[in-house]
Amino acid sequence: MIKYALACDSAHEFESWFPSSDSFDQQLKRGLVTCPACGSAKVGKTIMAPQVARKDRAAVAAPRPDEPRKVAMVSPEEQELRAKIKELRDHLVANSDAVGDKFAEEARKIHYGETEHRSIHGSATPEEARELADEGIEFHALPVLPDERN
Repeated sequence: MIKYALACDSAHEFESWFPSSDSFDQQLKRGLVTCPACGSAKVGKTIMAPQVARKDRAAVAAPRPDEPRKVAMVSPEEQELRAKIKELRDHLVANSDAVGDKFAEEARKIHYGETEHRSIHGSATPEEARELADEGIEFHALPVLPDERN
């Protein structure tokens, strides 16, 4: 996995993980890498110092309680946007069939007419997602809220 420091054309900075540099390039080309603040797909890499593991250095200690930390206040507009994103995600999940890790298999069956068309949700590996996209099978990632990653 590779972590990139990224920025959009509105100068919002963020970080994201990718399985490989090729994966990042492919996702960027397809417009799948978007700014979490404004949704812009005009995203590029920024300068980032590499983190190299060294055996002669002790593990990084947790920040001390008296050290300053980066924090943010969420504006009412951002809170409303997060609520709408959560509402959209809840609606999509409530109105689709859960297929778990069989998402790619079920999506193909639906796309090729082997089963009746219906909305589904589940999980797919990055490789499965690439293969579905290459086959022209339309799907979208469910929105993930920042709170769900903490």
